[in-house]
Amino acid sequence: MPHLTPFQWLLVIISGVGIGVAKSGFAGVSLVHVVVFAFIFGARDSTGVVLPMLIAGDIMAVLAFRQHARWDYIRKLLPPAASGVFAGWWLMQHLRSAAFEPIIGWIIIGLTALQLLRMWRPRIYEHVPHRTWFAWAMGFLAGVTTMMANAAGPIMALFFVAVSLPKFEFVGTSAWFFFVINCFKVPFSVALGLIHPGTLALNAALIPAIGAGLWAGRWCVTRVPQQTFDALLLCFAAIAALRLIGVF
Repeated sequence: MPHLTPFQWLLVIISGVGIGVAKSGFAGVSLVHVVVFAFIFGARDSTGVVLPMLIAGDIMAVLAFRQHARWDYIRKLLPPAASGVFAGWWLMQHLRSAAFEPIIGWIIIGLTALQLLRMWRPRIYEHVPHRTWFAWAMGFLAGVTTMMANAAGPIMALFFVAVSLPKFEFVGTSAWFFFVINCFKVPFSVALGLIHPGTLALNAALIPAIGAGLWAGRWCVTRVPQQTFDALLLCFAAIAALRLIGVF
């Protein structure tokens, strides 16, 4: 079990709740736990700390929303996403550890900008053609991003908005997609030494927080305006990302 201060425990518990909320459909929340765990454990090591918690959240989300999944989209996205995981794994082997914080910072800034654009102009992605090349491009980008930063939620949200997937089908399809792709990532993270007994002990301690977040998110998804909720979280994520790249 990693040694954490009381304040760090508070942060990781809040982030665990955030993982559950993100798995219920509020994709913008996923950027917050990426930043928090990168600050506490380091940008590279945090990817292995977070991954088992994401899988726990995926399992809970699949159980809660499995009837809404669209397998035609899942089958279309998995091959390019798997290719992206291979690419991200190769980059993690060849990049210096010091390069990870700014890389994750820039990834978060880019995803935040895309999310804000989607919120400002909700119809901007509606005219993207339903073509195979678009699914492959977004799937590959999601694979790279999820391997390097566990931050592919907003990418998939943009794709599902572009193909006009209804809210509950978006949640169910995302749950199955990320469950499969996150399980696929485990051997790569183990090979990189990012998952070990110490991180798994922390993961086990935070499972109740993830469950609480999923329950809260499932309640909120039908009651709280997602645009307002995501806007505040994206602002905080952008500020933290600027800190990761050394702006202040």
